[in-house]
Amino acid sequence: MVLISKILFFTSHHGFYTVILLLVLFGGLSYLTKKAWFLIPIIPLAILNGFGGQFLNAWFLNKYGVESTAIITSDVETNSTLNDMYIHDYEAIVKKQDGKYISTFFSTTTASIYPIENAIRIPQTEVSFPVKYIPGYEKNIVILYNQSDEGQASLKYSKLAPVNSAKIKYEADRTNKEFIEEYISALEEYVKYYDEAAYKEKIKELQLELKQLK
Repeated sequence: MVLISKILFFTSHHGFYTVILLLVLFGGLSYLTKKAWFLIPIIPLAILNGFGGQFLNAWFLNKYGVESTAIITSDVETNSTLNDMYIHDYEAIVKKQDGKYISTFFSTTTASIYPIENAIRIPQTEVSFPVKYIPGYEKNIVILYNQSDEGQASLKYSKLAPVNSAKIKYEADRTNKEFIEEYISALEEYVKYYDEAAYKEKIKELQLELKQLK
């Protein structure tokens, strides 16, 4: 597992050198065997690693790693951009199983984040956040963003969005049965995840209002 983690760390953090190694490896095989088809995998593998190297690393570490915490100690904005946003270089320290820390690094484009999605979410500096790694190679980490304080707040906000939307409709026209039903449905979905008494009480009030309208 440690060897796999080391390989994935290298390929996800050093894309250019990975391409060079692919050229040397498959080029060498082609030269030694006199078979040109060994050159075929080079470009597809290079493209796959460029687009999905950190995703494969994130899946592997989340599947087989152990949980710990890390803290970002440095956040430096570079001159390079991705989707019109500046790429950042990060330095961090990772807590090992013996309680000691080890240094690591990653960037906006190489960070492994779980859950895997089309978004790059990096925790703030100086704040402890959950990660996973393979014991023995702790510098290769996957950020468990949804388990971090920021991730929890973001997730709660996303769950509240339908509630707030339904609430606006309801307050605009409290006699509209469709709006009341939508508000109730949104609240019921929300309390599945967050057991908040105020929202449960609001559901009861709305259900009573709906009965009175009928």
